[in-house]
Amino acid sequence: MKRKILTAGPAVAMTVVSMVLTLAVVVMWLGESMPRAVALVVGLGLDGGWLATLAYERRLAAQGDHSRPVTVVGWVFGLAATGVLVGHALTVDGSAGAWLAVAWLPLAAKALWLVHGLWERTALTPDALEEIRKIQQTARNEAAVARAQLRAEAGTEETRLEAVTAAGARVARAQSKAAERLSGAWSTLEATRQGDGTARALTCVTERVTPGVTGVTDTRWELPVWGPLEPVAALETAPTLTDTDLEWIVTNIIDTEGQKGRSVSYREVATLFRAAGHSAGETRLRAAWRRATGNATT
Repeated sequence: MKRKILTAGPAVAMTVVSMVLTLAVVVMWLGESMPRAVALVVGLGLDGGWLATLAYERRLAAQGDHSRPVTVVGWVFGLAATGVLVGHALTVDGSAGAWLAVAWLPLAAKALWLVHGLWERTALTPDALEEIRKIQQTARNEAAVARAQLRAEAGTEETRLEAVTAAGARVARAQSKAAERLSGAWSTLEATRQGDGTARALTCVTERVTPGVTGVTDTRWELPVWGPLEPVAALETAPTLTDTDLEWIVTNIIDTEGQKGRSVSYREVATLFRAAGHSAGETRLRAAWRRATGNATT
């Protein structure tokens, strides 16, 4: 309520000033041609009509309603008061400008009440304002958290890039040093190979390293080729033997050795099995030997 009074204060003050000014002008202007009591009644009637329409407008506004005829009547009273002030200013000698300067007050009062009505239609309750404040604060908090997270991620990424760059630089320096040492060793080896004393020494203690060369001075110690390696073809994987295949191979080994008059044990069967180029797990091979011999003991 206090806040509502504060917002309506300018309109109330302007209305009071314009009413007092209108009443004084009516009494001064009409008092010369009629009794002052009659002029006072005319001024009070003008102000009273204005107040009545204004009060009715405010009552409708409080109910959330609006009446165009009442609004038109209120503006008619405001224009009438302004007309009285303008007419009085035009008939006064010597101070017409001063009276014209205050002739706009009734219209200004009506305009202030119009603005106050618009403010009331868009005004929010304290609960709504508090809810809006909470929403805005939540949005600010989320934005601050998002900015902090982005800054942290940027710092982490920068640290990671610095670490990767430093590691790359260390690897490059190590490779450079290794290449330098390898180049020095290779140069030393090449210089040694080109020397006559090296060829003579190698010829004295080893076979000639260069086939087809008969002269000692022509014998050369060829360096190994430093270059790309030829890929070696992958070994073919032997197919996995089934239990039936294992049993058949073990039976065949036992029968073959039996024809020679030999009785073979499991260890001998396993040795002959692998010597034949077969492969199998120890557990599966032992189980095949048991099935082939009917021996259930380990």
